Amino acid sequence: MGHGHAHTSSAHRDVFVARTPKRILLTILVVIGVTTIVGLLLLWPSGGLPTGPASGAAPSQGATYPTGEITAITPGCNVGPSSGGSGPTGGNGSPGGSGGPSDPSGAAGSASGATGSGTNIGSGAAASCAIAKVKIDSGQRAGDTVTIMLNGPFARAGLRPGDRLELMEVRLPSAPGVVQPGGVDPGISAFGVVRTIPLAVWAGLFVVIVLAVGLLRGLLSLIGLVFSGAMIVMFMLPALLHAGPAIPIALVASSAILYVVLYLAHGVSMRTSAALAGTLAGVAVTAILAQLAVGTTRLSGLDESAGFLAPMVPQVDFQGLLTCAIIIAGLGVLNDVTITQSSSVWELRAVAPELSRRQLFGRAMRIGRDHIASTIYTIVFAYVGASLSVVLLLYVYNQPMLNLLSLEDIATEIVRTLCSGIGLVLAVPFTTAIAVALVPPRAVASEGEPAPTELPEDDAAKVEWLRTLRTVESPLFPAADTRTAGERG
Repeated sequence: MGHGHAHTSSAHRDVFVARTPKRILLTILVVIGVTTIVGLLLLWPSGGLPTGPASGAAPSQGATYPTGEITAITPGCNVGPSSGGSGPTGGNGSPGGSGGPSDPSGAAGSASGATGSGTNIGSGAAASCAIAKVKIDSGQRAGDTVTIMLNGPFARAGLRPGDRLELMEVRLPSAPGVVQPGGVDPGISAFGVVRTIPLAVWAGLFVVIVLAVGLLRGLLSLIGLVFSGAMIVMFMLPALLHAGPAIPIALVASSAILYVVLYLAHGVSMRTSAALAGTLAGVAVTAILAQLAVGTTRLSGLDESAGFLAPMVPQVDFQGLLTCAIIIAGLGVLNDVTITQSSSVWELRAVAPELSRRQLFGRAMRIGRDHIASTIYTIVFAYVGASLSVVLLLYVYNQPMLNLLSLEDIATEIVRTLCSGIGLVLAVPFTTAIAVALVPPRAVASEGEPAPTELPEDDAAKVEWLRTLRTVESPLFPAADTRTAGERG
């Protein structure tokens, strides 16, 4: 996570660390670490995953999910008046939707893209669709070729013969006399696209580039990333499905991830310990703010995907789930900022051992403010990019801007951005103060090794830049040199 601000020069090894602050910090981190382990033991879900309600609200009950390969695809759907109803043949162009001839939305869907006019996939029609022949290669019907309707996202994904689909097969009671458009099998519909190979290729490219550029640090970062994913999949998600308390689960998972990732990627040192303490403080602030923001803005946590999930897992607290998501979303950026601040303090102490702690804090905060400015943009643009379809609503609906900002999906992203941003900004002075407290107020010759006054040659440029920092900003327009002024006169 983060930008990998790892510095292994002799400056970090030689900077003297004050004994008392070191003991206090290590004691606090040990206590938090033990609490994290206890939390994992207490909150770890036992037994299998909970099942959906017995009433059959979950649409997947009684269904099988074979895979198959598309052998032929025909753009456009020949949907006659008799095709209204439910399931994959609804006229509104969405799986499982409804809309017969008497439904204006269904009628419009038939007229715009499902009338056999040869509308191409992705032509921009409101209800573009296609008829595909799929050869099933798994399950009880392996070897059979079926005809299914592709609509919604499947019709716009650029599918072509040779692509593989995950299908959903549901046993339906026989209904003679019901004519399906294009000979579509009413019991089988597209459930997803099999993307295993292209995703594996992109993941492999990512790993190769990280290892080529990051070398050992890149490898350690990848190991930390694998651990983080395992913690989320094996602990956090099952615990939430078992109706566990969302905020304690998020805090315990975040703490476990940070302990492993930070020490693994940046090494076991007091510099990393200072960054870890600052990150944990930022996570705690983010958790408090997220809890308050979700409650005061009356967010339900039920966006489009959560609304589909809610009938299947009614035991889950979706407000708590949203709070948990806000906490987890800020981990990477917090790590980036805190390790940078801790490294800045160490570098400044190495090149300027004569500085007092007050001066050291001021100069380190100047670096932190620059980093805050760029990281805030990172957070905002990341959320905007992830929810661009939601932002598009601002231009589609002819309503006042303030009304649109109150919509659940848009308000959720705003709250997520603001809480993560505040936690990020406050983590900078937290980490800086912790790191400054660890180093001595000035160079110490009698206790331990003094801070070196010189760095290796390859750090010369960094030293010169760090020495230019001042606790007081330099004037925008420096005073003119009297000698050059006289020459001009």
